[in-house]
Amino acid sequence: MLHYLWMFIVGIVVGAIAKLFVPGAGHLGLILTGVLGIVGSFVGGFIARLFSKPAPGAAIHPAGILLSIVGAVLVLWAWTHLVV
Repeated sequence: MLHYLWMFIVGIVVGAIAKLFVPGAGHLGLILTGVLGIVGSFVGGFIARLFSKPAPGAAIHPAGILLSIVGAVLVLWAWTHLVV
């Protein structure tokens, strides 16, 4: 249970940083910012695994937080340009 709380807190931080990079994305609330960060983390993890696999037994990819922000920026850009 604590894992999900930690994932949401990190998602809020990643989503808030991504909102700084995408103009016009300030209308998201706290819950959607957390969801944005979580989805961005999944996208960033997918991008990381395309280029290099993590070491066997590693829980996270070394470029985890940076690629989470990149993934969140990509998701937010797609959301603002394609959906809204």
